[in-house]
Amino acid sequence: MRRHYDRIHAVCRRIAGGSRDADDACQEALIKIVRNLPRFDGRSSFGTWAYRIATNASLDELRKRERRPKLDRDDNTIDRADDRAAQRVDHVGDRLVLDAALAELPDDLRAAVVLRDVANLDYSEIAQVLEVPVGTVKSRISRGRAALATRLRLDLDLPISPEIGNQSDPGERPTDLT
Repeated sequence: MRRHYDRIHAVCRRIAGGSRDADDACQEALIKIVRNLPRFDGRSSFGTWAYRIATNASLDELRKRERRPKLDRDDNTIDRADDRAAQRVDHVGDRLVLDAALAELPDDLRAAVVLRDVANLDYSEIAQVLEVPVGTVKSRISRGRAALATRLRLDLDLPISPEIGNQSDPGERPTDLT
């Protein structure tokens, strides 16, 4: 469990959004993992099985959130005392912008993007976690990334680096590599 905790929490945080909801989802997921450990049959890797539970717990937390009353808060009062603090605030701001953009995605797209880009699962593992075909996983990741790029106002004409796992359509690749 210690080996998987950070990634399980990261998946919960990105799917469920806020840290309180992510903490609740992660705690619920860990409890379910421990309780259901005797039922783990080894048909998939332990990590894939654990991410399935974490994804479900996060989606459950989103459903609970919709039933809770919303509070108005004004968190725009940040004092930039020094350069380091300013850099940390900027970094946190970037994360908040990304988290807000992720929160705007439909749950199915968000889960697929998070499992690929945060948990680094391959397409077949994501298909197992979400219980959908691999083609559906690829489509959801593609649509989710495109929606994120639009929300974040990224230049869609720039090539996306292969480190984040983007797989372009072979028909769009140049035939001459010179």
